[in-house]
Amino acid sequence: MAKVELVTAADVQLMQGLAQRVTATRPDLVNSDASFGELAWNWGKGHASDGTSWRRRLWFSGEDLVAWGWAHLPRQVRRSDGSVKDVTGAYLAYQVHPDHAGLIDEVIDWYDAAAGNIERTVLPGAADEFALKRWAAHGYQTDPASLGDTGSWTQLNERDLTDVENPVLPEGFRFRTADEAGPDAAVQAHLDAWAPTAYTAESYEGVRQTAAYRGDLHILVEAPDGTMASSTIMWLDEANKTAEFEPVGTHPGYRRMGLARAMLLHGMHLARAAGATHMTVACLGAPGHPQARGLYYSVGFRELSRDAPLIKIPT
Repeated sequence: MAKVELVTAADVQLMQGLAQRVTATRPDLVNSDASFGELAWNWGKGHASDGTSWRRRLWFSGEDLVAWGWAHLPRQVRRSDGSVKDVTGAYLAYQVHPDHAGLIDEVIDWYDAAAGNIERTVLPGAADEFALKRWAAHGYQTDPASLGDTGSWTQLNERDLTDVENPVLPEGFRFRTADEAGPDAAVQAHLDAWAPTAYTAESYEGVRQTAAYRGDLHILVEAPDGTMASSTIMWLDEANKTAEFEPVGTHPGYRRMGLARAMLLHGMHLARAAGATHMTVACLGAPGHPQARGLYYSVGFRELSRDAPLIKIPT
């Protein structure tokens, strides 16, 4: 067993490499929080504030990373409205290469040891039948709260970029990139869309430091008064010619104006110009969360895969 290690930027690049290899053969087996873009986004925005509560284990075959586990342990999260949220359970992000599926038992044993006797959750892919059986054998059960009408399970959506309609913004609005608008505007756009949030200027600096970030693929919509009304980041996986939207958000005062829809279409044109032929975006899949799903469906996305939320109650 390797010693306990914190997740580093170098680890994330190795994990992204595994995500690329799984995407190339079995994209339906890429787990939640284990995609090329999610890895960069999650590490970048949180490592400065939450990184000391992250533990990881890496498994190699020769020089190739073939499995990893990233445990998010209990911590306090400080949000932009001054509130503090206590996270009392553990969550595991992980990925196992399909050719090394048997390593899942080692991943589970490591997670149980790292988290200890507290509530543990995990989001394996619903298509990964072998992994689901192994999680069940280790005492993990379907999480009923996550699977309810307003539950928190996610689905990954996809579309190709062969035929993308042209975006239309309301009069006076315009597209910007983070390179053009600057860091302050990019941070404020996220704060306005997601408040209350733990995101800060330091979070954005971490995102910018990830190898996958490109300011020219970080899109904003500027309102006539200068407010950055909507924003998204695209993460380009050049090896698979695919790009991923994460996150996507709109200021509450500018919703239901078609801004996000136009931004997604504009982003897909930029992604295609950058070499992408395929696009993905994740959203909540439960019936009680139709807004984002409806938005993505309206611009041509359809479900590719979904996760199967599991939980293990402490004894």
